[in-house]
Amino acid sequence: MRGMRGQGALTALRRVDGETGTARAYLQGATEVTLAGVAVVVDCDGALYWPDEGVLAIADLHLEKGSSFAARGVPLPPYDTAATLARLVLRVGRCVPRTVIAQRQLSRPRWACPHGAAADRAALVALQRGRDWIWIAGNHDPDPAIGIGGSFAPMLAIGAFIFRHQPSGGEGEIAGHRHPVATVHGRGRNVTRRCFASDGTRLVMPAFGAFAGGLNVRDRAFADVFGMLGFTVYMLGEGRTYVLAAKACLAD
Repeated sequence: MRGMRGQGALTALRRVDGETGTARAYLQGATEVTLAGVAVVVDCDGALYWPDEGVLAIADLHLEKGSSFAARGVPLPPYDTAATLARLVLRVGRCVPRTVIAQRQLSRPRWACPHGAAADRAALVALQRGRDWIWIAGNHDPDPAIGIGGSFAPMLAIGAFIFRHQPSGGEGEIAGHRHPVATVHGRGRNVTRRCFASDGTRLVMPAFGAFAGGLNVRDRAFADVFGMLGFTVYMLGEGRTYVLAAKACLAD
């Protein structure tokens, strides 16, 4: 992959687009983070962008979760895949990545049906045109799925980073699986939002899927990843991210 190394992520992104159009649209709601010595951008929709390499990363899509539950009699509307892909279309359109790395967690029964989810499948195929698309296997779907395009890998190493589904605490690791959420108190009530969690060496991404749940960043599982609670939370808000110390967030 080619890029403009040694620049800040936001500077690189602006220079790519000459401060107009795509750059301005993507920078709205984005926060620059230095991770393993490399500048990346985390945005308020839960995606991570690496401008130097043109990489967009998303975690825990959980495509077809609603329809999978509905097929088993659980009263959930089967429209989460369309909602998730609509958000992804916006992010891809704003940063125009050369490569998308997606943790693919997919409930297969409806997707595998020749007539099921045709519009969603077409939208996903359209997103992949003109770029590399790499699915990182999740704990629910370790084998390559049929009919969703792209290539498949259990993990992927690019430069200083290792993209994988389940975090191990390794240096340069960008992982998902734990669905981090943060809770803070404000204006007389507690507010819980999805978030990124990072100690500057490794990062856990929020779930991107519409129906994904969340695990409080004060849970022991995150202390196990980072070695302590001295990590930073990038909480997703309406149109921006909020930077907080993990210790400042509320436990369940």
